[in-house]
Amino acid sequence: MNLGRRAALFVLNHASLLLFAAVACLFAVQSAAFLRWDNFVNILIQASSAAIVATGMTFVLLTGGIDLSVGSIMFLSAAIAGKILLGNGSVALAFAAIVGIGLICGALNALCVARLRILPFMATLAMLFVARGLSLWITKTRAMNLPDLVQIGAMRIGGIPFPVFVMAIVVLAAHITLRHTPFGRHIYAVGHDPEAARKAGIPTGRVLAWVYVISGACAAVGGLVLLSQLGAVSPTFGAQREFAAIAAAVLGGTSLFGGRGNVLPGTLLGAVLMQTVESGLNIINANPYVYPLITSSIIFLAVLLDCARHAQLQQMKRRKIRMESGAAA
Repeated sequence: MNLGRRAALFVLNHASLLLFAAVACLFAVQSAAFLRWDNFVNILIQASSAAIVATGMTFVLLTGGIDLSVGSIMFLSAAIAGKILLGNGSVALAFAAIVGIGLICGALNALCVARLRILPFMATLAMLFVARGLSLWITKTRAMNLPDLVQIGAMRIGGIPFPVFVMAIVVLAAHITLRHTPFGRHIYAVGHDPEAARKAGIPTGRVLAWVYVISGACAAVGGLVLLSQLGAVSPTFGAQREFAAIAAAVLGGTSLFGGRGNVLPGTLLGAVLMQTVESGLNIINANPYVYPLITSSIIFLAVLLDCARHAQLQQMKRRKIRMESGAAA
């Protein structure tokens, strides 16, 4: 491999880290307040919910699928939890309901994708509308204020803010699962070549089913963390979170084509990068109407980088095959 191609591949593989360094330097020059320790802690806190949802999305993307329903699952689980709390139910029951709803929605997605063979895009798009419609019906399109939950969101566990603590547990558990368990290796195998994985004896249907269940559970936990921060469930709760989750995972190096990526540091760094941009824009008092444009640009950049990475890897693979064929001849 020549030096230019090696350098290009290095940049593509470490794009999220390089972008993070560039963004941090840019905002540090614009405002000294950006470099304060409490600002970095705040970035981690604000990125926690997105990182948790993106972690579940990473499992799905690694199999070559996609889950467009995560934002609506966040809304549905939060809406049901809000109803429980407003009905004098316990916080523990509300939190259990959140996780349960996430698992049920994920299982329904799994049924459609793994058993009924519906395309992941269509199956999860349908769940997006069903879950959001149910949420609006449950809330009557009115905001539910839950100020008691803010106390939970503001508390610290061992000196670590509650949202960061939950994020760390989810990300670490996902990292161990993907890197150090047979199930994790099966996920990569299915994403790399489903037919070869099936012939190798891997239960591809079961693997596909479980990644959507995991994605649903992560979406619900992400909704729990967001709810504890906001202390309210509004009609726009969780809206468009699916796009942020996909962007964070892809920025972190997870391929939309499947079989390649990681949660730690990949997806986590991608989520922190997106939140760093938003926090930096807020610190320098940028026009709020610019925020959606910046976010859409980040999503476009994430997809562009993934396509470039995939093209480079495919070119290297073809070159390797030609070299091996030539050697054999």
